[in-house]
Amino acid sequence: MTIRFENPAGVHQPASPYSQVALLEGPMRRLVVSGQVGLRPDGSLAEGGEAQVAQALENLRACLAAHGMGPQHLVKWTAFLTDRALLPVWRAHRIAFQGASQPTSTLLIVAGLADPRFVFEIEAEAAAEIPAG
Repeated sequence: MTIRFENPAGVHQPASPYSQVALLEGPMRRLVVSGQVGLRPDGSLAEGGEAQVAQALENLRACLAAHGMGPQHLVKWTAFLTDRALLPVWRAHRIAFQGASQPTSTLLIVAGLADPRFVFEIEAEAAAEIPAG
């Protein structure tokens, strides 16, 4: 399987590290991850915006790892913020999490999430080659 991230001619070039499209070709496994928020495994909520962003990304990392994947397998993610002031926090954590990969990305500023205490949510899709054998 190959995954090609591209910024095609005729579309604006991203101002931050993400790609406009991801083309997946060949035999693969596709993982779709529900929205992850700042809830810890014990069900408690991380306090504060930065802590919620960090915990949501750790939850995403755990979902990926449970299927033999990591951030390098991300092809698309969508982030939801309830406060525009969290943009620099999200961007810093995104860059640290994704490393050299630049998956497609959507960012939304929303009025609220499922629980009014939640200030951040991330959903994602990942793909990996089907192991031979």
